[in-house]
Amino acid sequence: MANNTPTTYKPPRINIARVLIYVILLTGVAVAVVPFLWMISASLMTLGEATGRAALPSVPQWGNYTRAWKEANFSEYFVNSVTLTAITVSGQLVFCTLAAYAFACIEFPAKSFLFTLVLSTLMLPNAVMWIPNFITVTWLGRISSIAWINNWPALTIPFMASTISIFLLRQFFTQIPRELWDSAQIDGAGHLRYLLQVMLPLSRAPLMTIVIFGFIGSWNSLAWPMLVTNTPEWRPISAGLMSFLDEAGAHIHLQMAGSVITILPILILYFITQKQFTEGIAYTGLKG
Repeated sequence: MANNTPTTYKPPRINIARVLIYVILLTGVAVAVVPFLWMISASLMTLGEATGRAALPSVPQWGNYTRAWKEANFSEYFVNSVTLTAITVSGQLVFCTLAAYAFACIEFPAKSFLFTLVLSTLMLPNAVMWIPNFITVTWLGRISSIAWINNWPALTIPFMASTISIFLLRQFFTQIPRELWDSAQIDGAGHLRYLLQVMLPLSRAPLMTIVIFGFIGSWNSLAWPMLVTNTPEWRPISAGLMSFLDEAGAHIHLQMAGSVITILPILILYFITQKQFTEGIAYTGLKG
């Protein structure tokens, strides 16, 4: 006999904790994205629209980018940034990889203490290191055959050893099975051959991660280049943008166009490598 008793509808229970999490996440997204979207929108406006309350340009002014590029002399600064970034990132790949491999795979006295000492530098603000680094590069410039101040060595060499890059690679290297090293030894491989032929091919994701970190750090650098340079000859594009913001004055639309030009290479690099970047963070044990 069928049961005709009507069932009572129970509304789904609302998970308050999950709702709060989504509200916080959406608020964070809005805080991060809205200013960025306004910058892009303002870069395509006329001066009247940018200084008014317009949210979107009536007609996109693509000529703002050309005008900002020429008036800010971005062509020279752009070449400087590309050169300095390439040198810095190449140096980080070499020195950070060697240091991370030593901390992960080679036994030597005081290994744990030295690694802890390296990690402790993460607690130091960058500004604290400016004076010691400036004294060092000034002294090295006096005893070397090439000038360091107002030249590429002072802008690149002090940043070729990145603590966060060493840490990321070391964490990944420790996860690679030790049996691979034993097999490589049987084949007659030493540490250098094992690193080049076994470890690095397995480490593409964390290597791409430190490339992104190194690129962003070098491309956005401003305070240190202004400290060790007196002329625009080797100053990066961030210094060119700062000068242009002062020169453009009330021309907000041109200021925003210059800002978009400055960050565009970083956005392109991230969108190309975002998969490797995510994998690199996850594989090194830093995921939440």
